[in-house]
Order: sequence, then C-alpha cells, then structure tokens
Amino acid sequence: MFDFFSKGVSRSVAAALMIVAGSAAAADTPVTFQLNWMAGGANAGFAAAVAEGYYHDAGLDVTLVQGNGSGNTAQLVANGRAQLAYADAVAVSQLIAKGAPMKIVSTVYQSNPNAVMSIKKTGIKAVGDLKGKKVGVPSASSQTTMLPLLLKSNNLKESDITMIDMPVASMVPALLQGQVDAVLGSIDAYQIQAEAQGAQLDVYRFADYGVPTVSTSIFASNDYLKSNPDVVKKFIAASLKGWSFAIDNPAKSVKDLKQVFPEVNEKLAAAELAAIGPLFCSGGAKYVGKAEDALWVKSQDLLAEVKLLPAGQDPKTYYSNDYLPPVSQLRACK
Repeated sequence: MFDFFSKGVSRSVAAALMIVAGSAAAADTPVTFQLNWMAGGANAGFAAAVAEGYYHDAGLDVTLVQGNGSGNTAQLVANGRAQLAYADAVAVSQLIAKGAPMKIVSTVYQSNPNAVMSIKKTGIKAVGDLKGKKVGVPSASSQTTMLPLLLKSNNLKESDITMIDMPVASMVPALLQGQVDAVLGSIDAYQIQAEAQGAQLDVYRFADYGVPTVSTSIFASNDYLKSNPDVVKKFIAASLKGWSFAIDNPAKSVKDLKQVFPEVNEKLAAAELAAIGPLFCSGGAKYVGKAEDALWVKSQDLLAEVKLLPAGQDPKTYYSNDYLPPVSQLRACK
C-alpha cells in the first residue's frame, strides 16, 4: 500500500485524496435512455425519477434522450445504436418477431391511447353509432391499421362508415369544422388539441371497445440485458417510482419535466399527463409497469388478425418480467 506519510504528504492532503478516491469508486453508473418522442407529459415519470433523485439513489446517472417516434426508437435498439429505450410495444414486438435481439421488460401504458372522438352535439354515444357517419382517418396510422378490429368488435363493417383519409394535421380542424362526424385519434394528442380549442368531445377508447393491446414499454437489447441485469433492474424500479410520483404529484412532476427539458410547454405537458392517466392500469393490469400474461396473449391474437404480428407467435418471445421489482414493491392498481 502507498504510504502517504512516509513520502511527506500531510494528513490533510492524504485525507482529501482518500475522499476523492472514495467518491470515484462510488460514482453512479451512466445510463442513456432513448425516449419514443419529444419531451412532454408522456415522459413525466422518467423526468421525475431524474429530478427527484430516484435514479441517483439507485446508483445510476441517467441521461434522457428525446426521440422521433416509436418505430424509429425500436430501430435504434434493433440496429445496436441504443441499448435501453422506450417505445410502443407493437413496434418493438414487430421487430422482435423478425429476429431483432431485444426484449420488453416493463410496460407503462397497459393499453394504447387510440380513440374515436366526436363533438358532443353529433350524438354519437358509442362506437356502434358510427354507422352511416363520416369518419376522419389519419394516414398511415396505428388507428387505421386497427380499425378492422374495432369495427368487428362493435358489429360494424367498413361499408357501414364513410372513411375519409387525411393528413394528421387536418384531423382536428376537420372535426371542429364539421367536415367529418368523428375522427380516429388519441387521448394524448388529438383530444388535447381539440379541447384546447374549446371543443366538447365524446371519446371512446379502442381499449374499452374490444381492442385492448399492450402499448408503450421499456425495452432493451439482449446484449445489454445480459451484460447489465442489475442496472436494468435498478433502472426499472427507479423509473416506476418516478411514474408513481408523477401519478400522485402531477404538478410537481411537470416542474421536474421542465427542469430536465427547459423547452417543454408546461401547460401542454400537464394536459398530456392528465390524459394518459387511464392507461397505467387498463387492460386488466394488477400493477403499474407490469402487463399481465393474459393481455399479451390477447394482444398477440388481435394484432395477428390484422397482420401486425405473425400468427402463432408465442407472446413470451416479446417480453420478460425477470427485471421487474418484486410484486410487493410494485404500485397496485385499484
């Protein structure tokens, strides 16, 4: 061992050096987490885990990286350009089914945010009431792909409605101006945009009308999971603690989001966070962050029906619960 004092180093300097050495040894493990989209209410739980110190308490130094869509984020992990990320489970599962070496390890949205939306005065009181109506459909969207499932579950055929394909940016204006009777939108975007302009809406979530599918989830490359199992476990536990904080303290978690991402619009983020509340415990979920096996089976069957996933695939090829905290440490759904 190096003898500080025999070399003429003072006790105070030696103590300082020992403190520095100890600090270096105890440095947090760096983790880069790739998000699915630009920072907003949909990421508030992760920002809360940063700002409230949950990651630090777990020995992690987490950097949140903004994204540009679930499909792009899933590809980044599949191509080895990211290791730990957040994206829609469908996009991730599609790549896994094609051989991408990655796995979903925690599901935050227990169902997708897709929904049918109409102005209250239109008188549409259920999905079945779309018969004979003009429905705005966003081009190349998940809503469009899943529409056949929604119609079938509500005893409708495509010929029962008039579908009007339109650009995403035209959806809300078309609804507000009465050009369509309803639109296929989402509770975390279209609904917020319409209500911000004073619209009073009736909203019918796909998940409540026969199309419950697992949605936005934490996932990682198989290599990262194999090399860093403890890091992944700590990350998930701290992230779910952050989401629990966001659920209980939405205003503070939006402040945390602003602290981590200064460019965030707090009013919009607050509306987004409020909108996604029903998604944490839908789909028969018993705990926040854990999708039940039965929901995965249902999702596989539904998505295979519209050819988003291959028929006959074992749902357990998509996910693992091995990295989740014990059930006793998860937030129970009420």
